[in-house]
Order: sequence, then structure tokens, then C-alpha cells
Amino acid sequence: MSRTYKMATPTWFRANIGKVAFDDNASNANYVGFIGYGALATRSRGVGAMKHRDGSVTWSDGDTEAAKGALTGADSCHARISGSRYGSYMPEIDFTTAHVARVYDYMLGGTNNFEVDRVAAERSAEPAGGIEAWRHSTRSNRAFLGRVVRWLVEARGIRQFLDLGSGLPTEQNVHQVAQSLASEARVVYVDIDPVVLAHAHTLLAGTPEGTTRFLIADMLEPDAIVSDAAQDLDFTQPIAVLMFTILHNVLDEANPWATVARYVDAVCSGSYLAISHLTGDFNPVVMAQVKDALDEDMAEPFILRPRDDILQFFTGTELTEPGLVHINDWHVEIAPSPPPPAGDVAAPIYGGIGRKP
Repeated sequence: MSRTYKMATPTWFRANIGKVAFDDNASNANYVGFIGYGALATRSRGVGAMKHRDGSVTWSDGDTEAAKGALTGADSCHARISGSRYGSYMPEIDFTTAHVARVYDYMLGGTNNFEVDRVAAERSAEPAGGIEAWRHSTRSNRAFLGRVVRWLVEARGIRQFLDLGSGLPTEQNVHQVAQSLASEARVVYVDIDPVVLAHAHTLLAGTPEGTTRFLIADMLEPDAIVSDAAQDLDFTQPIAVLMFTILHNVLDEANPWATVARYVDAVCSGSYLAISHLTGDFNPVVMAQVKDALDEDMAEPFILRPRDDILQFFTGTELTEPGLVHINDWHVEIAPSPPPPAGDVAAPIYGGIGRKP
């Protein structure tokens, strides 16, 4: 089985076992790479390629390590992309239904989205005061992420990050913040959206001293993700596990608390868990209307959990000050939150960090 992906950029590629082809109009002439797992019963074979500045392509067909080798060591690219081990084929891009990573990208002013995503964003924003008010929430969440990473690096000495549900690259991604403060920082991004994969090369432009890697995988498969991430992260040393605005896309029936607990179990003492999560606590009436619009338009569910339910995700950790709070109240001395537009409702998001004792 082979799959063809149309990127949100002009880049097209097709990959199947034993073959990788790139067109001559690839949007990033310095680095376009991909490792895919085809319709195989085993997980041992993959394909990978590096497109160099001179237009040549180095490609590999064989075991996983050989495929990864094709993606490293050229043109000062210190990064890897790994394919999914969690299904028989890579997911196709759905142009007919809005997806959370693309809607979030539109909220941040990005261009890696489709009309269906923009319509869903605008509709869900109506009860919250319009698109600019809703964008304030996403910008606040992004600012919270930046403060968290800065605090972890500067105040707690963390040098390793596992970013689950990383989303599409934008300004001040985790590796950019972390490696600007500690060039040796290691970051592994995880997302299941194939559009995120299409732009993973942007996420991978890290420092020579550090590591950046992208896994296309389902965050609800913690054991497999931890196994893959261990190729770049040392789980005997502290790691920050980041889950920003992703757990509210997981239904209670899937027991996201058990999934988070597995990640906490996998990291050593002195590691951290950072979470941001949508809630209806701050404006229940408005957020109920927002949820109705999101549930009608989005591929993913949206669960507006109360503070007590979100607090349970930190089981096995000790909450750091100031605890689980509104994201715009978390260590604003590090960097101010973006000012809200006139008439905006509060960004409906809790955030906090727990330390594993």
C-alpha cells in the first residue's frame, strides 16, 4: 500500500517501501525528510530520505536505524523524523473535517490550515466574543508554554522535553525557547496529524549541540512513545513531559488519567509534568456554547473538565507554585501575558506544573 500526501506547502511526496520520491519544487530546498511505515505486519522496515542543497537525495530502505541514518548528518541538520509504529499506515489528511492542530494554527494567525478549519474556528469564536477574542486564548496558551519552558530550563535545570500533541510549528516552539537558553537541550515532539508531519522540518531546525526529533504517533500509546523517545532522551535523567491543550481532546472513556500516569511512571525523580487544559469553570454559559460548536465541526472531541478533574492528572507529582491556576496567572513575572481585546472573556484554560518526587 502506498499513500500520497498533499502538503499545506507546495511540497508533494510519495513514499512506499523501497522508494522515496521528491519533486523539484519542494518548498524547503535545504531539508525535506520522511520516514514512513507501510502496510506491514512488522515494524522493522521503513524508508527515509534527505534532500540536500544541491538537489540530490540520499535515501534508505531497510531497517529502522538505516532509515534514520539517511536523515542525519548532512547540511548541519541535527534532527530526525520517525514514522508511526502505531498503525499499519500513516493517516491521510482529511480536507473535509476541521482538525485541532490546523484550527489552532489559524487561531495563531498561521496559514497551514484549510477552509473547513477556518469556518470551525470562526463559528466556535462567536459565543466567546469573536475571532480576536478567541485568538487571545490561543496566544495566552502559547505564552504560557513559553514561560513554562523558560522556567524549567532556568529555574529547574531541565534539559530534556517530551512535547505530546505538539501541533503545527509556530513562533517560539519548545526547542527554540529551550535551546536559546541551553543549546544542548533535547526535545522530542509527538503528534498524530499528518499536516504536522508535513511541516516537521521546521520543528527540527535545532542547535548542533542539542537534539530535536519528531514522532508521528498517538499520545495514547505511552509505552511505544517512551520506547521511541528513549533513543534521544535519557530517562534516567529528569525530563519535562508537556501536554498543552491536548488532554481535553481525550474522552473520559479512554481514561486519559491512566495515560498521563504512565508517562509520569516512565520518567525519573526530579522530572516535571506540565499541563494546560480547557475548562468551563470561568464562563460556563459561553463555554457550553463554544463546546457545542466545536463538537459539531471538529474531528476531535472537546471535554471541558472542571478544576478537580484536571488536578487528578497531577497524581504522583507535587504541584509547584502557584499551583493549578488560570494560565494568565502563572509566573507572569517571567513574561507578561498578551493583553486581551476589549470585551474578551477570560482565556478558559487552567495550567500548572507538577514535579515527580
